[in-house]
Amino acid sequence: MLPLRSRFPRQRRLLKGPEFKAVIENGHREGGRLLTLLALPAVLGPRLGLAISKKAAARAHERNRIKRLIRESFRQNAATLPAVDLVLMARPPAQTADNEALRKDLDQLWRRLRQRSRVSNAASPRSSSAPSSSTSG
Repeated sequence: MLPLRSRFPRQRRLLKGPEFKAVIENGHREGGRLLTLLALPAVLGPRLGLAISKKAAARAHERNRIKRLIRESFRQNAATLPAVDLVLMARPPAQTADNEALRKDLDQLWRRLRQRSRVSNAASPRSSSAPSSSTSG
């Protein structure tokens, strides 16, 4: 049996059509050279869904290779990713790209996702638990 950190449990996956649809329709898009990442803030995150079409990779073994690399990269980076639902889609150049090029594209997408999360967290107003000090005169 694989160690827990190297598995891809159901809690980390998008499983249902409506979950994919919500991310695809409302998610923020980050485009790489080989892959496109869609991210939607979520409570149970991060969770990953894969949409590798036959248009992007015609043969099953090519689609499976791309999915395997994405899942492995997600497992390695999940602890540092924000709470988001993710859908990753391959672009046609991914079919002929080598594994190293796919890993680099994924690393760049994960980095941009983390940066975007930090920026949006810094920009969002913090709720203050301290009472406001207004003076009435």
